[in-house]
Amino acid sequence: MMKRRSFLLACGSAAVAAHASAGTRLRIGQIGTEHAHAAGKMDAMRALPELWEVVGVAAKKGYDGIPLLTEEQLLNTPDLKAVAVETVVEESCPTALRCIQAGKHVHLDKPGALKHDDFKAMRLEAEKRGLTVQMGYMLRYNPAFELLFQAVREGWLGEITEIDAAMGKLAEPSTRGSIGKLPGGGLFELGCHIIDATLTILGKPLSVTPFSTPVGNDGVKDNQMAVLQYAKATATIRVNHADPFGGPRRRFNVTGTEGTFEIVPLESGKANLSLTKACGSYRKGVQSLQLDVPKGRRYDGEFMDLAKVIRGEKKLAWDAAHDIAVHETVLRASGVWK
Repeated sequence: MMKRRSFLLACGSAAVAAHASAGTRLRIGQIGTEHAHAAGKMDAMRALPELWEVVGVAAKKGYDGIPLLTEEQLLNTPDLKAVAVETVVEESCPTALRCIQAGKHVHLDKPGALKHDDFKAMRLEAEKRGLTVQMGYMLRYNPAFELLFQAVREGWLGEITEIDAAMGKLAEPSTRGSIGKLPGGGLFELGCHIIDATLTILGKPLSVTPFSTPVGNDGVKDNQMAVLQYAKATATIRVNHADPFGGPRRRFNVTGTEGTFEIVPLESGKANLSLTKACGSYRKGVQSLQLDVPKGRRYDGEFMDLAKVIRGEKKLAWDAAHDIAVHETVLRASGVWK
């Protein structure tokens, strides 16, 4: 299984080592400020001045101290290397494609597109041009997930038999309004994070069965689940936007024939590792871990890694085939693609 997912070899902490290669900083800009992660991504870029020179933002409203540009002005900026696309999802894929056609690397926030054909065409166009598209799945760079990927890669847990993951919250009226406009509802908007992590471990599923049991009376898909089936494993993905304790209950649990790795709450760095035998620096039995999580939800890790990729120091660990499979699975899991 893990041979097929060999790109996990690049998922260790070294992928986000905080140092820049000799030479000038890389020039980057941002298009859009509407995405929920937009301000955090801009903060992360600005917090890495040794790596990035933020040249401007193309949006209706910008940020203090950052030039407000048109998209054309941004894409025509001399030596611009990359663009962070932080628009609404309806505009994200065509915006990313324009950046790619202009010869720029792209950081594209999740989920990336409403329609799979659009996403696939954009992702393959970047591949054809030798350009990187880094999807904005910050769990990839969370230290607990980095250790989990290492544990799976090195066989600590044996053969993986199940994954149980949940990512919920209590949605306020504005959030209900925004997810209500999406055909895939809350799972499409939020569950893509844990689906990306699931496919990083198990690859593309053989089948996907979606469930939707709305709690509210407004037609919003606010309580969803999907079962991903593999040859010898199943993965359950839950997204509940009617959960008043959704944040602390967010979890990612991986079970294998020789161990279990549980992360809860999802971004806390807290993990429970159970092993039938000692592996790495961890003993046989059950142990609770508290890993150091830097500020910024690991957005900084995303842009550290992207700088290394653009400088030619490494390849991004998640390729076009992976991202395309994730996008298809997200649509299937949210009931959009039968």
